[in-house]
Amino acid sequence: MALAALVLVVATVLAMWPHRPLPLRLAPGAAVVDVDIAPGMAAGAIAQALHDAGVEVPVAVLQLWLRWSGRARELKAGAYEIAPGTTPAQLLDKLVRGEQALRRVTLVEGWTVRDVVRTLRRAEDLVDDLPPGDDPVTLAHVLGLPSGHAEGWFFPDTYIYPKRGRASAVLRQASAAMQERLAAAWAQRAPDLPLRSPDEALILASLVEKETGHDADRALIAGVFVNRLRIGMRLQTDPSVIYGLGEAFDGNLRRRDLIADTPYNTYTRAGLPPTPIAMPGWASLLAAVQPARTPALYFVARGDGTSAFSRTLDEHNRAVRRYQLQR
Repeated sequence: MALAALVLVVATVLAMWPHRPLPLRLAPGAAVVDVDIAPGMAAGAIAQALHDAGVEVPVAVLQLWLRWSGRARELKAGAYEIAPGTTPAQLLDKLVRGEQALRRVTLVEGWTVRDVVRTLRRAEDLVDDLPPGDDPVTLAHVLGLPSGHAEGWFFPDTYIYPKRGRASAVLRQASAAMQERLAAAWAQRAPDLPLRSPDEALILASLVEKETGHDADRALIAGVFVNRLRIGMRLQTDPSVIYGLGEAFDGNLRRRDLIADTPYNTYTRAGLPPTPIAMPGWASLLAAVQPARTPALYFVARGDGTSAFSRTLDEHNRAVRRYQLQR
């Protein structure tokens, strides 16, 4: 009878233990226990990692539980958070489903590489494994981008990454997304487009992105640029000049800046600039490959987010006086 009672007690404890909260040792100021499970870890190594992270259960017990569950081979690598109140059964389900601790970061249309790198370095629980600085050429080399220049090659979107993930992994995901979106846009290009490659479409899209945030004007602005490219007229777009000035730009574009030649000065050089000048979104990509058919060769900002379009220089000068000079 005594043996039977003991067996019953042990069986009851074993049945109840998976559903009782795990004892956790939290680090000072922490609300959860953080644990990293590396790829290829066996049950014993996972049990040790859980114990070392702060699950105050003997390693042998944890290992026995993982193996006894019959799901030890299903456990997935990743970064996990274990909150107070988590039971062994819930922890096992979390590891089997791969419910990692996730974070997110948003890259915004019109941002430059400098903006992107700054944001990633400030992102929550993201490991900065990027090269020092924010040089687009260096970044392209490190990430293995085929363009050789990282500017414009990250698609603006919200990206989800595991806690303690790497910034380079986010950028590779954003680069793959841009290459996919650019290919999709290029496949829909107008038949008579004066662009020779998807790369040139991306450059044009970046100009459109920086010139307007008004969706209805994107295709018209692209149409103006396309008209100018067709006749060999210089694009004369200020955002490209500003990009070429780099950190020397103080927020005030002066006449001397417009006549100082750089590879990005579209007042002194014909054609597209050598690289994109920012990250275009999908709307600007589509506008670049499907520009509006318009007779306009000029446009000027009205001051309310929209643009006024003109066919002739005289019309344009009148629009400049009205909207820019307030005459």
